[in-house]
Amino acid sequence: MKDLKNKVFILTGAGSGMGRELTFQLLDKGVIVAAVDINEAALLETFKLANVDNKKLSIHVVDVSKPDQLLSLPEAVIKLHGKIDGLINNAGIIQPMVRFAELEEKTAMKVIEINTFGVFNLTRNCLPYILKSDEGFIVNVSSMGGFLPVPGQAIYGASKAAVKLFTEALYAELYDTNVNVSVVFPGAIETNISQNSGLEMPKDSSEMKIKTTKADVAAAIIINGIEKGKLRIFVGKDAKMMDKLYRLTPVKAIKLMQKMLKGILN
Repeated sequence: MKDLKNKVFILTGAGSGMGRELTFQLLDKGVIVAAVDINEAALLETFKLANVDNKKLSIHVVDVSKPDQLLSLPEAVIKLHGKIDGLINNAGIIQPMVRFAELEEKTAMKVIEINTFGVFNLTRNCLPYILKSDEGFIVNVSSMGGFLPVPGQAIYGASKAAVKLFTEALYAELYDTNVNVSVVFPGAIETNISQNSGLEMPKDSSEMKIKTTKADVAAAIIINGIEKGKLRIFVGKDAKMMDKLYRLTPVKAIKLMQKMLKGILN
């Protein structure tokens, strides 16, 4: 098991949902957290609820789609905490539940800038510092939609598939270093990602009756996976099941997703 105590972690998307729960549970493990989010009010609420001082938890209002803001973040964290041992790229948004042909280019680019280039750029900026740690960590949150195509989420899925392969390549490149690399595949998680993405899900989506994993349970699974040094961390029974099904019978898995979502897209 990896010892996370007194490590300094940058965590994006810390203002709500799974990111907020990760913040709380990392703090419980003795981790010093630099919490990052675009929403200052949400970050302040996370800080208030955590009930710790700013030596253990600092907040940083950053738009991960803006490379210049990501460029200055590592130095800001080091100025406050002295080092960077780990990075959890958790921030992300989904796209409207529409077919690719109906998706506006501006919306598609926003998804890619946040989900994909945000991960690429912040990882690049933090890696030199993480390599200096006695034991470093890079954890990138992909999605079940990053290995299994979901109708109505083509660009979101593509953005998360890029994160998957990028992280696996990093694992290979950093295999002989002090840096542990993990990619996370959440299934359906009980969070407010739709609202944070500026979306309203179709009314028919309630009829799907998808079982979700609670955010605190998801956070615990992720941290356990980090401590065990896992490359691939699956969150939720749905993610584990669909991974197996897709690897065994990809066409069957795709047809299953298409059948589940057909009513929403029509």
